[in-house]
Amino acid sequence: MIIAVDGPTASGKGTIARALAAHYGLPHLDTGLLYRAVGRQCQLDHGNPDDPAEALASANFPDSLLADPILRTEESGGLASRVSVHPGVRQALYDRQRLFATRPGGAVLDGRDIGTVIAPEAAAKLFVTASVKARAARRFLEMQGRGLPVTLDEIEADLAARDLRDRTRTEAPLVPAADALLLDNSDLSAEASIAAAIRLVESRLTR
Repeated sequence: MIIAVDGPTASGKGTIARALAAHYGLPHLDTGLLYRAVGRQCQLDHGNPDDPAEALASANFPDSLLADPILRTEESGGLASRVSVHPGVRQALYDRQRLFATRPGGAVLDGRDIGTVIAPEAAAKLFVTASVKARAARRFLEMQGRGLPVTLDEIEADLAARDLRDRTRTEAPLVPAADALLLDNSDLSAEASIAAAIRLVESRLTR
């Protein structure tokens, strides 16, 4: 059983995917973390994340980098958005994601192209979204909790820029799969979002 959870930055898809994995007893992969690792490795290599060749060279990052908390910062998220537009980077990470998705028993993956590219055969596909304003407010509180010096306006502008890059890239743009179920959680708490997600998945699994 494969469950695909796609959506833009700070939509809550990661929280929902982890909850679904726990609910169904399945392993979970945050595929966005892989792109953050590529962007971070490119930075460590003093490369240019907008250069296809330099970004691709950083796709061979060490697994230990995935545990680095710096990958959860806004800066790393911005780098991930920039390296993810390169077809070579996406292809380099495809096999890794596909192997995880097709493991015996199934898996839950969240990202931006799970239902459309990585696991189009997924039993249930969710597209989780929220308004830019709602997502910026959530991310601002998260960054404040980490003591990071960011403003709400900066986060809102960054999210809008990332959305534009993700939706307009030629390779695997951020769009809902044709058979994905939409979950707009702009006005929902995390608990309500998770409950709604479980109901939507159940509606697909019991058809």
